[in-house]
Amino acid sequence: MLKFDEGLFLNLVEKEGLSFRGQIEEMVDGITKRGYSNIFLIGAGGTIAMMYPYEYILKSNSTIDVHAEIAAEFMVMNHKHFSKDSVCIFTSVSGTTQETVAAAEYCKERGATTIALVAEPNTPLTQIADYCITTGSETHSFDTFFMLLYMVVLRFMYNKDEFPQYEQFTKEVSLLPRAILNAVKSFDKRAEEFAITHKDTDYHMMVGSGNLWGNTYSYAMCILEEMQWIQAKSIHAAEFFHGTLELVVEDTSVILLKGEDETRPLMDRVERFVEKITKNVTVIDTKCFVMEGISEEFRKHFSVSINWSLLSRISVYLERERNHPLTLRRYYRQMEY
Repeated sequence: MLKFDEGLFLNLVEKEGLSFRGQIEEMVDGITKRGYSNIFLIGAGGTIAMMYPYEYILKSNSTIDVHAEIAAEFMVMNHKHFSKDSVCIFTSVSGTTQETVAAAEYCKERGATTIALVAEPNTPLTQIADYCITTGSETHSFDTFFMLLYMVVLRFMYNKDEFPQYEQFTKEVSLLPRAILNAVKSFDKRAEEFAITHKDTDYHMMVGSGNLWGNTYSYAMCILEEMQWIQAKSIHAAEFFHGTLELVVEDTSVILLKGEDETRPLMDRVERFVEKITKNVTVIDTKCFVMEGISEEFRKHFSVSINWSLLSRISVYLERERNHPLTLRRYYRQMEY
């Protein structure tokens, strides 16, 4: 597969990622013992999008008070649920994202507990957070972060007696890297074909819902817009019929990200509609992929990781077909703004 080292992936995500389980449990158990009032999932761009699945998981499965907040807005909004008893969780590949670092400082200065998942060691975010897990590699960092966040969030639920399946779940987390690998292998040809077909497509609608809404938002903004300079719009399936449907015509590219949670019927409704109108519908459905050893009840959670990995295969082929490196930027981190 283009730009995919299977051995490196398994080493970084399976071996290294799973090695943090004990550290995560010790951290969450200590925080739980001291007591906390709520959880804030804070990020910017791709990292706030990464938090949305876990906000959804908590809101739909737990009574824990949770808030996913955009870092820059959070610092100016005077959030009335935030206090010194809040637990604030951050992720950053570089550990230097300006808004995320500032938000972590803001939270720590006000006495809240701060947790950071960072790829690069010895960076500003690692030095601010009360608890920090440093993976040590930017390669496959999102895959690793997703796995670590599953363990963090569901450990909090377990400690609140809301997730008795925790032991079984963590066993199945260990199977996730192999499931991801099998999925990307089976999807790779489709990813290449999409990139070849759409190398000159200048606008995409991306539709998602539930725990895949964050991936939808992130891929449209951070990959298509930021990394490929392609116009894109992320649309929640529950809102699609309140405006966006009027812009669908016979050649509109519509990308549907279908998962396996309770919101799947919302995606089915959008799919039925767009297939009547446009000839350019792409459906990426995690239900089509085997997750060997993973139980039916947990597939809906792991759909987040599977979906992101599939989308990442599209990215590398778009980069090739469009001769546009994913690292190329006009403005981001290139100038002051």
